[in-house]
Amino acid sequence: MADPYSILGVSRSASEKEIKSAYRKLAKELHPDRNKDNPKAAERFSEVTGAYDLLSDKDKRAQFDRGEIDGEGNPTAPFGFGGGGGGFGGQGHPGAGGFDFRSGGGGGDFSDIFEGLFGGGGARQGGGGFGGGFGRRHAPPPQGANVAYRLAVDFVDAATRATQRITLQDGKTIDVKLPAGVEDGTQMRLKGKGEAGPGGAGDAILTIEVRRHSFFTRDGDDVRLDLPISLIEAVKGGKVKVPTVDGPVMLSIPAGSTSGKTLRLKGKGFTTKADGRGDQFVTLMIDIPADDAALQAFAADWQDERNPRAALGV
Repeated sequence: MADPYSILGVSRSASEKEIKSAYRKLAKELHPDRNKDNPKAAERFSEVTGAYDLLSDKDKRAQFDRGEIDGEGNPTAPFGFGGGGGGFGGQGHPGAGGFDFRSGGGGGDFSDIFEGLFGGGGARQGGGGFGGGFGRRHAPPPQGANVAYRLAVDFVDAATRATQRITLQDGKTIDVKLPAGVEDGTQMRLKGKGEAGPGGAGDAILTIEVRRHSFFTRDGDDVRLDLPISLIEAVKGGKVKVPTVDGPVMLSIPAGSTSGKTLRLKGKGFTTKADGRGDQFVTLMIDIPADDAALQAFAADWQDERNPRAALGV
């Protein structure tokens, strides 16, 4: 192990409080529960924990500062070897002046640190826990690799959260319920659907691609639609059929409607993250035929003295 002071990023004159504070910060950042997909973080976590174990023990720290032990707590020559009082016995137990590798043998008490960082039991690894002092630590067995998938979803399916079927790399098919608030680029984690590993299977990471629609557009959680209507429907009003992501519905067109007038269909948009629904906004577009003799004859005799562009100052 390298210099434990360097590992924790503190000076050799650092106080116990400074050492503990530096370790808390690193342990919170590197803890395996928060870095399941990063084995290097687990290795680093083990390294900083070992460094804190040594420096939090006054006797071990003093031995290290005097050069009697190295950063892993091993005696350095000429200390601790041979038959003298400071050596190790045949079973690896310490002598009068040796370094104690046994659980609870003088190492720092980590329980208060990890209760604060992870709520108590969340900091334990394996069967040993953090309360009994640290000797040589090993990262937990790694999980299998995560596997990335891309899933193209129809616009209407995304809006209504329709169940999707995907085929995994092992050939198995599973049904997936789209999450509330799904949008292009949304990622879903399918626990245990990745590659197998000694620490359990990894996850499948599913990235959603929402396809464009031929006439619907998305505006946040709302859906927008330009709806062509005839001149008669605009003048007289009436009920017309309108497509929505949930299927066609009847919409009332007010008499005297103009192009650009927008009507709302409540709850016909995308499912929101709060599990509600956005709305559908329908913009009316008056469709006038290009070659209609009757309409042209009507317009020739009809007088409209208003200036529809007056609001624009022209």
